[in-house]
Formats: sequence, C-alpha cells, structure tokens
Amino acid sequence: MQMLYDSESFVVVQIHANAPQEPVPLPAVPQLVRHGFEIVDKRSGKEVYLDGSWAELFQERVIAWQKNMPTQEEIEDTLEGYAELAHTPIALH
Repeated sequence: MQMLYDSESFVVVQIHANAPQEPVPLPAVPQLVRHGFEIVDKRSGKEVYLDGSWAELFQERVIAWQKNMPTQEEIEDTLEGYAELAHTPIALH
C-alpha cells in the first residue's frame, strides 16, 4: 500500500493486493494479481475503490500528474469526479 495524495478533502492510496512480498515460485494455475486505488472523500466520509479498467485509467492520470505537476485545484477537481462514485461509508477497524 502506498499513499499517493493526502489533503484536507481527499486521500488516495494505491493498493497492491495479492502482490508477493518476496519472490515465490509460479503457481501451477496462473493467478491474476489485482491492484487498485482507494479514494477517500474526507468531506462525505465515503470511499471508492478503483480496480480493473477503472484503475488502469486512473493510473494513466497519476502518470500524467507526475509528468506535468498539476495544481492542487486540478487534482482536487479530478478527485471530485471520482468521489461522485463513492457510496461506501468509511468504517474504522
């Protein structure tokens, strides 16, 4: 898990689920390594998890941000669009 962004309004975490911590032999049956991004809207107390094609599109956005260094307002505007998908309330464990 890697924190990518943290502001007063949003948190973005990249999650490397099922990624081995150490090199391991390949399994007899191939397994799809799943990863994604969790976007937390601190204002609403809700989060959305992006995986699959959504995660791939968001990854492209993150790469573009790394190259172009957008303003915080530009990042927040983009995250606002993803936050509209958030329906899962945040629960503390």
